[in-house]
Amino acid sequence: MLFPRFLDLPARVSGRLLQAPADATAEVRHLLLDSRRVGPPAGAVFFALRGPSHDGHRYLPDLYAQGVRLFVVEESAALPDGLAAYAGAGILAVASPLAALQALAAAHRAGFGGPVIGITGSNGKTIVKEWLAQLLSPDEDICRSPRSYNSQVGVPLSVWELNPARHTLGIFEAGISEIGEMARLATIIQPTEGLFTNLGTAHDAGFASEEQKLREKLQLFQGPDFQRLFYCADQPLVRAAVAAQHLPGFCWTRLPAQPADLRFTTEASPTHATRLHADYPATGLSAAFTLPFADEPSIENALHCLAVLLHRQVEPAEIQRRLLRLHPIAMRLEMKLGRHDSYLLDDTYNNDLAGLALALNALARQSRPGRRTLILSDVLESGLSSPELYARVAALLPAAGVSRLVGIGEEISSQLRVRNEELGTESTIEEGANSQFLIPHSSFLIQTFPTTEAFLAQLNPTDFAHETILIKGARRFGFERIVAALQAQQHGTVLEVNLDALSHNLQHYRRQLNPGTRLMVMVKAFAYGAGSYEVASLLEFQRADYLAVAYADEGVALREAGISLPIMVMNAAPDAFEALRRYRLEPEIYSFEMLDEYLSTFDIPTENALPAPKIHLKLDTGMRRLGFDEADLPALAARLRRHAARLPVASMMTHLAAADEPSHDDFTHEQLEAFRRMTTALEAALGHSVLKHALNSAGILRFPAAQFDIVRLGIGLYGVDASNTADPAALRPVSQLRTTISQIKTLPAGFTVGYGRRGTAAATERRIATLAIGYADGYDRRFGNGTGTVLIHGQPAPLVGSVCMDMCMVDVTTIPAARAGDVALVFGEGLPLPELAGRIGTIAYELLTNVSERVKRVFVSE
Repeated sequence: MLFPRFLDLPARVSGRLLQAPADATAEVRHLLLDSRRVGPPAGAVFFALRGPSHDGHRYLPDLYAQGVRLFVVEESAALPDGLAAYAGAGILAVASPLAALQALAAAHRAGFGGPVIGITGSNGKTIVKEWLAQLLSPDEDICRSPRSYNSQVGVPLSVWELNPARHTLGIFEAGISEIGEMARLATIIQPTEGLFTNLGTAHDAGFASEEQKLREKLQLFQGPDFQRLFYCADQPLVRAAVAAQHLPGFCWTRLPAQPADLRFTTEASPTHATRLHADYPATGLSAAFTLPFADEPSIENALHCLAVLLHRQVEPAEIQRRLLRLHPIAMRLEMKLGRHDSYLLDDTYNNDLAGLALALNALARQSRPGRRTLILSDVLESGLSSPELYARVAALLPAAGVSRLVGIGEEISSQLRVRNEELGTESTIEEGANSQFLIPHSSFLIQTFPTTEAFLAQLNPTDFAHETILIKGARRFGFERIVAALQAQQHGTVLEVNLDALSHNLQHYRRQLNPGTRLMVMVKAFAYGAGSYEVASLLEFQRADYLAVAYADEGVALREAGISLPIMVMNAAPDAFEALRRYRLEPEIYSFEMLDEYLSTFDIPTENALPAPKIHLKLDTGMRRLGFDEADLPALAARLRRHAARLPVASMMTHLAAADEPSHDDFTHEQLEAFRRMTTALEAALGHSVLKHALNSAGILRFPAAQFDIVRLGIGLYGVDASNTADPAALRPVSQLRTTISQIKTLPAGFTVGYGRRGTAAATERRIATLAIGYADGYDRRFGNGTGTVLIHGQPAPLVGSVCMDMCMVDVTTIPAARAGDVALVFGEGLPLPELAGRIGTIAYELLTNVSERVKRVFVSE
């Protein structure tokens, strides 16, 4: 990937150089907007954006102290402490740092010759983008917008990640809220194909009419290289606008009489799935599919994706296989069991009128007995006056069978009072008080609250017993807290993975790297128990260079989830070589037998076959497990010379036996010297250089001179310092394992608890809490009988008796506040993994990777 020099920016973004960087060759590698998320400072350029409540220029001194040396500032802004305070830094002044950021991204996009799909619409953009990336990932190396990066800032950051040397397809979403925004995003994305999801009421406030908003959105698809727009023909306004603008289109329909390129017929299935039939007359295709969900928003989003795959002529059987493996996206409506026999429809991602109508349709389809309740926040950015907006909301409720409405927010509370008075009811509505509220044809029980906090302060989950509850709120109201309060505890044990802490640790190790050193991150063993897809997705966003897994099926799962980073497979069985080629996975080759299997598998290229996967040669310099020995070099070099054209060697690697133990440093240096000798000989045989890597997490910190071309980060990413050399504050724990107290009993003196009667109350009675975690969850049996400890209310509670399959017992005699349902911390802040591992004579790796997949993972980020 070619990066521009900082000194080339004035011509690219119409700027004036206030000060040239000390390094005249400094390249623009990373675009930085947040002083709290500084990665490797080399090549990072900070754009000092201004906003209604912040000014990026204030953070220049902090960024300079962190090593950032390239800045784009506003022409009219005064630099904190003056220009002299930034010795050696490159500083470019522009009229608008935001416009400069966008212009730089647009120039970068122009250097990518592959196809780019641009996605816009009122709802569903992020989900369609994520699903489309998952469905196309077996065929393409995809660069896509992370999360919902679809704004004036998010789009340029997303497009900047396009790498012509690696990616074959870009998929980017674009969101707007006012006139003029889409033209700027279109210049950055420059799509060759487009997908329009739907036209709804989201962001209506920024436009004079639906027609104006639609015209603005369709500007994304006006470029000279644009080839095709995928859209649903069932919305008349959209259909007419596409025709009026003469956009080349490929449309689908579910209406029997509507002309379209592709026709879908859907029917519900009794198994929370949807059966559908697709007819594609132009190709003569007629095929049946099953979607693994039944809610209307998900069906519509999936049909958009299905249209793209059918147009690409992916085989129906292959499409079906991919559809059934769609990775769930948390931003869609989710159905969850609630407490006290209630049932929740969680739609807490956004709140607009069209989305509310869809969610109410989902509520109407629920066949459970009992009352139906809607918990609703203020409806934002509708473009309607408050009286008209909430009259429309009220009109939607009777058809869905809603008999109780909880309104949260100042505007909805006020409008409910006004409407109550207009309808002539005698009761009044008070915040937090139940009263009768009449809407034509129905009687509603109403409760209003100014804030989510006010609602939670008085919430009693038993008030919602046996109800079906739709929870629909705009993101700023934080309705996920309401879901958490009402959701049933299906499994009391949760592994909480802090993605911000993981990012922090990644940047800590990056700062230890020499300029130009690349980073491979280990996500084997379910990403050390943290969750492979979620961690890999974050690493892709954070621009890791490589991922590594232990077995081929781990790599296949990541590819099918849409991960496009290069992936090295450390233990690839020969019978998986064809799968490696199909999923673009790169095996580690460590023996002549394995090398011969590779050459045999990919002996004769077949027509239209994918290229043979790149390989990584493992050299044994002292670990004595896997790898070619130094004595094997002559034979290996001969093979490399003979088959150089058929052996795409990506890297050579070795494994250090004791990088974390200072007492063995002499041996480590011997390993590194042997690695240098061996790679020099093998590169001579190949006739070119390749990537070389030897250092693990401990080695990165202890042997900086041996970074070679790339390093392998493993346990350190997850907050464990294997080298014992890092500043204790440098790494943050990523995972916290928590469980709950199922029951507390008093154990009289002389009584026992648990299998084998190993837990006893000797001289005095004891309070014993049973926890919902056992060895089937990955909690080691060696922690039993007082060896292990948990924290309850911040106080230690030692294990009593044996650890059972699904539970264990702790002594809470000295914690009188402990109650059933309280949380117990198994490891995390206050109970560090290395300390716990030492108690049972193991290592932190084992405790992390032992956490069972039946334990729910919860991913948190600020």
